[in-house]
Amino acid sequence: MSSEVVHRATCRRSARCEGGRRMIPVVILAAGASLRLGRPKQMEELGGESLLARSVRVAAEAQLGPVYVVVSAADAAVIAGARSLRCEVVLNGDAAEGMATSIRAGVGALGGAATGAIVMTCDQPAVSPAHLRLLAAEAEGEVVASAYAGRRGVPAYFPLAMFGKLMELRGDAGARELLRDVCAVALKGGETDVDSEEDLERARAMFGGE
Repeated sequence: MSSEVVHRATCRRSARCEGGRRMIPVVILAAGASLRLGRPKQMEELGGESLLARSVRVAAEAQLGPVYVVVSAADAAVIAGARSLRCEVVLNGDAAEGMATSIRAGVGALGGAATGAIVMTCDQPAVSPAHLRLLAAEAEGEVVASAYAGRRGVPAYFPLAMFGKLMELRGDAGARELLRDVCAVALKGGETDVDSEEDLERARAMFGGE
């Protein structure tokens, strides 16, 4: 096994479905090497918190289920940052092989009570708790993606029936092919992510005052 859950927050509601509600974990992909930026973008600050902390907060405030963060097993700084947050940390020993390895690691770490999962990245500052809740609300046993800049992408909801497909993913394209023709919810500014210094400055100008 190249991945494992290494940290479990003590102040989290049960991973089981409560009161008949669906339990939808949120898997945050945060194992990228940040090659273009030259330093871990996960730890860059935006509005007084790191991108990693921001994504965990947004996922937790959506109140859909437990939050899992997939990080590279080789990135000590990001691991330490993730362990300080209210989330479950999944180490990905194969992160260099591409985003698909993080999706497989995150989905593989989910408990058996999950009825589906939302997959998101840590570097899309436009994502809000309300948007994640809307993805879940629109889901009727089908995949629901976010729509921005004329395309579909993450965050996206995947029902339990799609977990097998997620575990078959390979390479660095992530779940792109699985989102091509699915239902989508508009996400204003969703195309804004952080890969370069210019992206970071743009994100700070757009979202740093929140």
